[in-house]
Amino acid sequence: MTLADRWLLPDGMKEMLPPRARHVEMMRRQVVDLYDRWGYELVMPPLAEHLESLLTGVGQDLAMKTFKLTDQVSGHMLGVRADMTPQVARIDAHRLRTEGPSRLCYCGSVLHTRPSHMLASRNPLQLGAELYGHAGADSDVEVISLMLETLSVVGVQGQITLDLGHIGVFSELMRTAGLNDTDQDRFLDMLQRKALPEIAEFVAGLDLEARVCEQLLALPRLNGDESVIVRARELFVEHSAITQALDYLNRVARRVRSRYPQVNLYFDLGELRGYHYHTGIVFAAYTPQFGQALAKGGRYDEIGRDFGRARPATGFSADLKTLLETAGDMPEAETRVVLAPAGEDDALLQAVSDLREQGERVVQALDGADVPVNCDRQLIQRDGSWVVETR
Repeated sequence: MTLADRWLLPDGMKEMLPPRARHVEMMRRQVVDLYDRWGYELVMPPLAEHLESLLTGVGQDLAMKTFKLTDQVSGHMLGVRADMTPQVARIDAHRLRTEGPSRLCYCGSVLHTRPSHMLASRNPLQLGAELYGHAGADSDVEVISLMLETLSVVGVQGQITLDLGHIGVFSELMRTAGLNDTDQDRFLDMLQRKALPEIAEFVAGLDLEARVCEQLLALPRLNGDESVIVRARELFVEHSAITQALDYLNRVARRVRSRYPQVNLYFDLGELRGYHYHTGIVFAAYTPQFGQALAKGGRYDEIGRDFGRARPATGFSADLKTLLETAGDMPEAETRVVLAPAGEDDALLQAVSDLREQGERVVQALDGADVPVNCDRQLIQRDGSWVVETR
């Protein structure tokens, strides 16, 4: 790299400058305060830890996204976190060991070897909340509600669409079809891409009953409004496990609609984000202004098993920087800054300290330096007292 190029950042890496950095930090505090009001405890996992820990459970899908390095102290392989969810699961399983429900939240930087999509950065500021120790609809509704409240606090504009699905539909259909792991992965890939011609050709080559083939072909088309649930009930009427999954999905959807009637609900039974670790309902929030999910999550009851403590779990995550970019114009930068003169006078220093304690931004002049251009007021001495006046 030439000297002239040393100021360039790697592709996909983004930094924040004033005033956006200040805006992001202030919003981070508001979001963490929101989670605190809901009873979620803040955790701060390390940026790097043993690779096996990061790639446990949910982490297996993150193997290609994780930067790997050798620990110069122990010689063990470490990973730089690409997702904080496995770390929070480890904390719940081994550091806290709460017997009842445990509510944890986080907000910190993660690093990706490659971007998640064309619009993504490789160093997101990931925020999220996880609820461990409860397996019912109450916890899923709570987490979805907190996700929607997060979008509201951040100021995301436009109609919010909540995409809902359930891993149980696909899992039961795969069990009935009896596909091997290779064929399951092939079908899953085509399903995620909604590659209908490829799916039709794939199903035609399987030696399955006509009814099962019909269900496999219909799955990628099971998306839309509430009528999707009705169509799915008719299509999978002989599958009690799928019927139970649809009942659960419908129950959660009704409760969310009751709380947030302004949110548009969209059902997609072929959407299988995180299929290898999710175990139940999955959800994501979209807005017309952004082509990818703004926030997403779901139920992953088995995530703690590899840590020796499998507990029911549900949660969501998002990139705070992406949320703020989607929220629209950034508020105008704070221009109300008080300029204090240079000096060591005790009364002057006390006046500066008092103003800062009151929440004012005060910049003290530096000997021989230019006056900052963003100062709209100044601290001057008048009749023996220090007072603030307009410049």
